[in-house]
Parts: sequence; structure tokens; C-alpha cells
Amino acid sequence: MDEQKQNEIKTENTEELREGVLPQLENRFRITIWNRLVVLIKWLVFAALTGIALGLVGTAFGKGVSMATAFRMEHPWILYGLPFAGVLIVWMYQWERKQERSSTNMVLDAIHAEREIPLKTAPLIFISTILTHLFGGSAGREGAALQLGGSIGNFLGRILRIDENDRRVMIMAGMSAAFSALFGTPMAATVFSMEVVSVGIMHYAALVPCVVASYIAYGVACHFGLTGERFALGVLPELNPVNGFKIMVLGLCCAAVSILFCVVLHKTEELFAEKIQNAFVRPLVSGALIILLTLALGTTDYLGTGMQVVERAVVEQQVFWAAFLLKILFTAITLSGGFKGGEIVPTFFVGATFGCLMGQILHISPSLAGACGMAAVFCGVTNSPISSLLISLEMFGFEGAPFYFIAIAISYMQSGYYGLYRSQKIMYSKVKTKFINRNAKE
Repeated sequence: MDEQKQNEIKTENTEELREGVLPQLENRFRITIWNRLVVLIKWLVFAALTGIALGLVGTAFGKGVSMATAFRMEHPWILYGLPFAGVLIVWMYQWERKQERSSTNMVLDAIHAEREIPLKTAPLIFISTILTHLFGGSAGREGAALQLGGSIGNFLGRILRIDENDRRVMIMAGMSAAFSALFGTPMAATVFSMEVVSVGIMHYAALVPCVVASYIAYGVACHFGLTGERFALGVLPELNPVNGFKIMVLGLCCAAVSILFCVVLHKTEELFAEKIQNAFVRPLVSGALIILLTLALGTTDYLGTGMQVVERAVVEQQVFWAAFLLKILFTAITLSGGFKGGEIVPTFFVGATFGCLMGQILHISPSLAGACGMAAVFCGVTNSPISSLLISLEMFGFEGAPFYFIAIAISYMQSGYYGLYRSQKIMYSKVKTKFINRNAKE
């Protein structure tokens, strides 16, 4: 083929590209960009609505819990009403035919598309958690936050008439918004709802909605004066081989504590269900045990969230050696009796007090060890290392990041496949690049 014919073929091919293929590619490119822009605008609007709604609800709930706690501390006698408050809570859930102890499992199941979250569960968990804190039950707030976020997010998804897959994203956005409003940790709240569902994978399709909803809810909460806890650690030690090794030892011990926490909570629940089959008798027994333990110890430190004890451990470096064990016991008895709230704030208590104690034993800053312990135990019970790092950064500052990360990494690996939530899926092995797809151990 001579040179002239080759040039003619090249010219014809170039004209075909200009007239046919290139315009088609350009149109597809424009359509793709436009579609993505439409999706972005849609999720910005939906996430903003979710953030505003959960910011207001989360603020009301957070202030309600704070007021209930303040009233209880001013009127210690109210503790004697704890058994009867438990009966009322069980009656409300029996009446609505909702008997799950941990509402967080319901939310995780909804994201796995295994069940629906009815909106009426939101007022139930709202009221029952405030009652638990008012009368002195040892519980947290995140169970209520995640269920409030999940149920309201799911409800918004229904009224906005979005499909099932997008509704799961709305549930995660709602979880992030409620968590952020209550704890004042928008970065951790964004990631936690995506990370806790399926360990080993992240639902990045929910990233933009969760970020937007989380920060808007945080802004709403701050506007009404609800801010999260912040702790100053003071002067931190140098990260050297000796201190790094001590933090590794701490992380290993925290993994053991996290396993102990999960096992005690689940076994106590099974024991109560087996030995006390009447659901209305359980809170009477549980409440009576909490009262007796409180009177025997002569302190109310283990009632409610116990964040004042976390502050003493992290800031003032003061801790009772058995504080973490007692909090595990109080929380297990409370939740097994049918009271509501959650396990994550008690996890903060357990981790901070145990970390502070280990800091004194290992001769490293008890404040730093308390912060690392809190993050490591939280990671061990939730199997959420990235969220654990972010929550420690937002609560304790960025200077201690290398220490937090070491403790979290060791705890994540060594805590095995135990977890607070039986509906949590462990998708990949913690020690191998292997797909396992199993539920967290109880």
C-alpha cells in the first residue's frame, strides 16, 4: 500500500472519529458528570434534612439525659425507684411488641436489609433511656442515638420515596447525625456508622451523606449549647521504643478487657433470661442488685454514664483499681434487666479507668494511658479501629495520635471476633486477607 492510500485511510478514520465516536464519548461524559451532579445535589438535600432533624432530636435527647442525671445527683433517694422504672420500661416494650435488649442490633439488621425500623421505636428508646438515667441505671447513650438516627433516617427515606438501597444510606446518615449531636465528634460519627456494620469493608457510598448529616447535626447541637466532652492530657512523653512497647502492652491488655466486657454482658443477659423467665421480674431483680451494690460500695460513681469518673482518670490521674471491673458488673446487670441506653459510654469508663491504672503500673503518663485505654477498649468491643482513632483525636487532641494508633491496632488484632452487637458482620479476617463473613461472637 503506497503512502497516498495510507494517508487517505488515516483521514477517513479521523473524520469518522470526529463525526461519530468522539461526539458520542463527549455526550456520555457530559451525561455522567450531570448524573453525578444530580446525585450529589440529591444527597446534599437529603443529608441536610437528616442532619437538621437529628440535630434537633439529638439535642433534646442529650439535654434530657443531662437533666435526668443532674436531678438524680441532687436527689439520691430516687435510686430506690429504679426497679419500678425498669418494670415501666419493660411494659412499654412489651406493649409495642419490641423485646430486643439491644436496639443497635435492629439498626444493623436494617442496613443489612434483614428488617425494617419502625418510627415508633424512636420515642420508645428516647423515653426509656432517660428513665434509665433518671433512676440510676448504669448505661450509655449511643444505643438510643443509633436507634433514633436509624429510625428517623429510615422514616425520612420512606417519605422521600427513595429506593431500598438509598434508604440504607439514609439510615447510616441518621446514625452519624445522632451520634455526632450527642457526642460532639463529627469525624468519628461519620465513619462509625459506615464501619461498624460490616467489619473489613466500608460503605463508601454513604460517605457524602454521612459527612454532611454529621456536621450539620453537630452544628445544630452546638447552637443549642450541647457540646461533646474534651479532655486535656497535659505534657505527653516522647514516643521512643520503650514507651512504644509499654503502649503495645497496654493495647494487648485492653483487648483482654474488651473480650471480658463482651462476654460478661452477653452471659449475664443469658443468665437473667434463663433464671428469670418473667420479663417483669427481671428489672425488679436487676434494680435491687444495683441498689444493694451502690449501698455496699458507698458511692454513686457506677450509676449513669460515669463520665465524671472518666474525667478523674484522664485529667486528674485518679482511679480506684477495681473501677473498670465494677463498671462492667453494673452495666451487665442494668442492661440484662431490660433497662435501655447502650454500652459504648460504659466502654469509655472501663477503658479510661483501666488505662489509667495500667499507666501507673507501667510508669507511663496515666492521662495518656487512660486515653489510649479508652480508645483501645472501644475498638475491641466495636471492631472499629478508624472510628476509635478519630474519636480519640476529637476528645483528646492530635498530639497523642501515634500512641492511640498503636494501642488501637494491637487491641483490634488481639480482641478476636468478639463484639457488642450480634448483628455485626465480620467480613474479613483480622490476621489474614481472607473472606470469612461471620457474625461477631457474643
